[in-house]
Amino acid sequence: MAISSPSAPPFSASSICCTIRTDSTPSRSLWLTPTQTRSRLTLGCQLNFSGSDGGDNEYELLHGDVSPHHDRKGWPVFVTLPIDAVSFPEGVMKRKKAMVQSFRALETGGVEGVVMEVWWGLVEKEFPRVYNWQAYLEIVALAKRFGLKVRAAMAFHQCGTGPDDPFWIPLPQWVREEIDKDPDLAYSDRFGRRNMEYISLGCDVLPVLRGRSPIQAYTEFMRSFRDTFSPFFGGVITGIQVGMGPAGELRYPSYPLQKQAWTWRKPELGEFQCYDKYMLASLNACAREMGKREWENSGPTGAGNLMQDLEKTEFFKSDGSWNTPYGEFFLTWYSGMLLLHCERICREAETIFCDVEINLSGKVAGIHRHYFTRSHPSELTAGYYNTSIRDGFLPIARVFGRYGFSMCCTCFETKDAEEQRMNRVSSPEGFVRQVLLAAKICDIPVQGETSSSSLDYESFQQVLKMSKFYSDGLGGTTFSFNFVMMDKNLFEYRNWDNFVRFVRQMSDAKNTSVII
Repeated sequence: MAISSPSAPPFSASSICCTIRTDSTPSRSLWLTPTQTRSRLTLGCQLNFSGSDGGDNEYELLHGDVSPHHDRKGWPVFVTLPIDAVSFPEGVMKRKKAMVQSFRALETGGVEGVVMEVWWGLVEKEFPRVYNWQAYLEIVALAKRFGLKVRAAMAFHQCGTGPDDPFWIPLPQWVREEIDKDPDLAYSDRFGRRNMEYISLGCDVLPVLRGRSPIQAYTEFMRSFRDTFSPFFGGVITGIQVGMGPAGELRYPSYPLQKQAWTWRKPELGEFQCYDKYMLASLNACAREMGKREWENSGPTGAGNLMQDLEKTEFFKSDGSWNTPYGEFFLTWYSGMLLLHCERICREAETIFCDVEINLSGKVAGIHRHYFTRSHPSELTAGYYNTSIRDGFLPIARVFGRYGFSMCCTCFETKDAEEQRMNRVSSPEGFVRQVLLAAKICDIPVQGETSSSSLDYESFQQVLKMSKFYSDGLGGTTFSFNFVMMDKNLFEYRNWDNFVRFVRQMSDAKNTSVII
């Protein structure tokens, strides 16, 4: 399939300073949610699921009370498919019989649809512009067979920590070859540690990928997806979530990937990712533009290290240099580069899918480790200029609103009381409320999401509580929910019973009060 390359937008390093938006007028979204009505089936269901990677498996579904004529008018629930639904490096759909039975169970349980992560490193694996969509076509066809909707998540990032990781999916081989030639295509912190999760946004519009810019490569990937899956849009594929950074989230990789499993629950500060030559070129141009040559060539001094107490750092402590003219300059530039990256991708996606009946979305990271501090260091290093005196999520919501994107926000199931047993300054509920308020101000839809696969009753009730915070007083279907993720534990009897009850509560949530 021939793909035309879009021309790179006319940005230069020196123009980045001038591109950072400082207006405060919310943008009203033109995004319209199509009416979604489908029958909801309630059941008691048990699925005996084998997690084996080899061969097909046997299943048993035990159906209970089924009510096929109940029209859902509440909040639709989606379930994220397993990371290894498509095998690496083969690129084939795994455990087909398991997937058939799982989709049947989801449909019968009243689930609206599935979230399908579409990995750049699988589809365009070996050569530029050579795409293999076959496994994803099979998944979409299977969803259509069971009347399930599909949200496709464009995953332009690495998954896993290395070849020994069972969920290892790297960037495309040809991209890694270019990074080997020019290591500055990868993010770097002040210690020179490279991060290969996502290409540095400092080279967004530079032809560093065999004559194409990263933005052009992402654009052509999405255009190929649109052309290949065009028969499924509207009826089956109803959403596209566009990856904008590590883990598909709009952020910098401010902590080592190896620590991802436990970092969120520890008070790590994170590291600024501005030391590759492309990011430094932009920083230097911005400093020169302001006549501050002394602010060139480096990120903040006195920022401590990943494990340090923030009050022992010169930059992040309560009265630190984050709240000085230099701190404001650096953090405005650093977060502004992230916003510019967001705007570039949103603009391209809007252009590609403008004639398609589809809902576009982007995702923000659930970073709440220092929410009850003045400087919010872990948010700052991730690229969110969010402090006790500044709202860092409203500018992101404005960009999403300008391009008709909804906002995906995680941590809906996480409670302050639980987190603060380990970290007293953490506040997942405060984080979620702030993001939801920004979405309400900008009148953009929200996709809630779990940060873990918690299946207990209390977690589901917390989701309902936080969902109500956004949706109360709003008309139409502006809220939906992604459960992360589908595995064998979901289909165990007690878990499945809790989950189906939750789906039913989400279906009826608009017309009922939630008691916590």
